[in-house]
Amino acid sequence: MNHEARRVQSVYFTLLIGNTLAASFIWGVNTLFLLDAGLSNLEAFAANAFFSVGMVLFEVPTGVVADTLGRRVSYLLGTVTLAVTTLLYYWLWVIEAPFWGWAVVSVLLGLGFTFFSGATEAWLVDALTATGYTGSLERVFGRGLALSGAAMFVGSIAGGVIAQASDLGVPFLVRAGILVVMFVVAALLMRDLGFTPAGRAHPIEATKQVFRASLQYGLGRASVRYVMFASFFTSGVGFYVFYALQPYLVELWGDAEAYSVAGLAAAILSGAQVIGGLLAPWVRRRFRRRTTTILLSLVVSCGVLLALGFNRSFWFALVLLVLWGLVDAAAGPVQQAYLNDMIPSAQRATVLSFDSLLGSTGGAVIQPVLGRSADIWGYPGSLVVSSGFQVLAVPFIWLSRRQHSPADVASGGDEAVPDATPQTPGVE
Repeated sequence: MNHEARRVQSVYFTLLIGNTLAASFIWGVNTLFLLDAGLSNLEAFAANAFFSVGMVLFEVPTGVVADTLGRRVSYLLGTVTLAVTTLLYYWLWVIEAPFWGWAVVSVLLGLGFTFFSGATEAWLVDALTATGYTGSLERVFGRGLALSGAAMFVGSIAGGVIAQASDLGVPFLVRAGILVVMFVVAALLMRDLGFTPAGRAHPIEATKQVFRASLQYGLGRASVRYVMFASFFTSGVGFYVFYALQPYLVELWGDAEAYSVAGLAAAILSGAQVIGGLLAPWVRRRFRRRTTTILLSLVVSCGVLLALGFNRSFWFALVLLVLWGLVDAAAGPVQQAYLNDMIPSAQRATVLSFDSLLGSTGGAVIQPVLGRSADIWGYPGSLVVSSGFQVLAVPFIWLSRRQHSPADVASGGDEAVPDATPQTPGVE
């Protein structure tokens, strides 16, 4: 690997660690923070729902920003937006603001995160291509996943410890501080290599052109479209299971106040993310086609969720949880590489934002359904229903496989799909 490619990866890993560390600082205390501000349980979870609404509303517009003004500009806007809205969250907590204030700021928090989604990943792929990198994208994404898992582990624990030692507002101040640091780091180190932003003299027309082309290379390409449809189910289920596993483990343990047991879910999944990310390149080499890995991971994941639903042993649940985390983490970089290799550089950030949008929409739609199933049948029953939702993603990955995209058998960054002649929407 040449020096420039190595430098690009180092910058990407630094940005990823910083983003995850900042985000995870409040994951363990966010609900307690909202309740402490005077919100009811309904209002607290409704505020979280408004965050998802913000993600859905702004995914595509911020992807267009990244494809017109540049990935670096999008990342910098994301750090500024998140830092300001995090401080606003802290201020709302101090004054015990009414619910409408939390709703508005939660939507803006969603806006901040959408500036990152798609843009950072698109920046990495373009920059690696520009530096002549010929290695495996799975290796890079896998290492990034492992590092973000470690950052998630450290941030979640540190946020809880800091809140315990001070108050629930301090982790939010620390998060804002980390985001300011990341703005400076990105401003100094991040450059748009291998990508030329659209002309700024006519930004509205450039935005329209990028948006139309993104529809063509995203929803208009069958192999990409089906992967995006699958993410509606996989992301929706993933969001729910991550949060449902905590009370599920507490129930199996038999002590409703065993909060340390509830924290095991996040700790195990972050550890599995580290190991699974490192295993991703090895897993990729076991199968000729990337979709084979993705399909197998979905099948195993469905089986694990089904087993968790019928399981009544706490210790066996931990084993199943490790397996679920490992399978998901090992297949994640393979799917990332598969999707990136099917998207031209000029539309990459926007198409990836489309994918993230569908995933966020799945979270907004599927989570309430699964939450209601937990009210009726308990958490074990909701995990069985989760397995049913997850299996709905399998046909879409199979349909993507049937398109025989060159990206399905690509093994390195040099085999990425070029900026080819536009195709008729709906035809691969």
